[in-house]
Amino acid sequence: MTDDQKIRFDSLQLPPEVQAGVEAAGFEFCTPIQAATLPRALAGHDVAGQAQTGTGKTAAFLLATLNRLMTSEKTGDGKNPRAIMLAPTRELAIQIFEDAKVLGSGTDYRFQVVFGGADYDKQRDKLENGVDVLIGTPGRFIDYYKQGVFNLKQVEVVVLDEADRMFDLGFIKDIRYVLRRLPDADQRLNLLFSATLSQKVLELAYEHMNDPESVAIEPEKLTADLVTEAVYFPSNREKIPLLIGMLNKIEAKRTMVFVNTKREAEKLERFLPFNGIDAKAISGDVPQNKRMRMLKSFQDGELPVLICTDVASRGLHVPGVSHVINYDLPTDCEDYVHRIGRTARAGAAGDSISFACENFAMSLPEIEDYIGHRLPVESISDEMIPRIKIPPKPERKERGGRPGGGKGGGRGRSGGGGGGGRRRR
Repeated sequence: MTDDQKIRFDSLQLPPEVQAGVEAAGFEFCTPIQAATLPRALAGHDVAGQAQTGTGKTAAFLLATLNRLMTSEKTGDGKNPRAIMLAPTRELAIQIFEDAKVLGSGTDYRFQVVFGGADYDKQRDKLENGVDVLIGTPGRFIDYYKQGVFNLKQVEVVVLDEADRMFDLGFIKDIRYVLRRLPDADQRLNLLFSATLSQKVLELAYEHMNDPESVAIEPEKLTADLVTEAVYFPSNREKIPLLIGMLNKIEAKRTMVFVNTKREAEKLERFLPFNGIDAKAISGDVPQNKRMRMLKSFQDGELPVLICTDVASRGLHVPGVSHVINYDLPTDCEDYVHRIGRTARAGAAGDSISFACENFAMSLPEIEDYIGHRLPVESISDEMIPRIKIPPKPERKERGGRPGGGKGGGRGRSGGGGGGGRRRR
């Protein structure tokens, strides 16, 4: 689509205060999900949108929310929220909050975010000072509501983000609890976004929204034009040296490396720093405070490489990711789309590099069928496989379990464990 065919934000007739936030964010043209949902939402229609992360959906529902608040008559005491936004994870809630502060910078609205694993009294104190737009995860949100810290009588906008994950994480009872305590559906603007508009998600939408209009952005079309994809065929023994050589070659900054297991994440977290590459692995075992510091360091550009499993990375929204490396090809096709969608966000370009090794190469044909195209195959030259240093093996745990490093490490160019294999060039 050419620039002439795209919808410009300044053509949407947003209030000047909201347009100022758009300009502060540096937005000029709408992404496909924004172009499909914003005209409907700005006209006052409820929307159920299907879109993955990285498509610009957060900006879509934030701008629709700000427009509604600016164009409706303000009622109430100014203490309780006029808009609420619920997200399944604290990382997603925090990202929405950060985006809201930018897009709402031209207004005087007060934005607050609540989530578990953080100072309870500090969050409560902020709420008691008054809030216009309240963002949060269901558990902490309901906790404060039940204690009477705020009420929901003045809510004009409701946003449910990643609704399918609300089901996956068991939050659906909490969501229904909140929705049943709001003003009638036809008295508010209701916006729902989900990676899939499954039957259960649509039932939720039609039960608690006002005749919502469904909008779907096809998964395989999300990043094809924006992401430069490539696949290499290393043997298991070549994987770690190839990764280290590649990270050095691209001078890695804001690079996400995806693996299929926590054990492999821990292994890379030993090998990469030992070979001069600053990298940290994020997993469910990392304490919340440390996890948030790690994410902030990555978001701020101080930590160049973040190693992730699919489960641990759910809900992470990091702008400016330049490269996604599938060290392990995912066994689920949708995970491939989710992974590469973390680069090339909101109209930016990005690179996705995949390793089809002996263990996971069998996933490639199914991935290619799902995304509708073949991945360009790149050859591996000897110069791309540097000699690497082998870190000490981790100490054996008291339980007698084997250390996470796995076999091998080998000598010379090796370090991945396992035998050699054919290389497709």
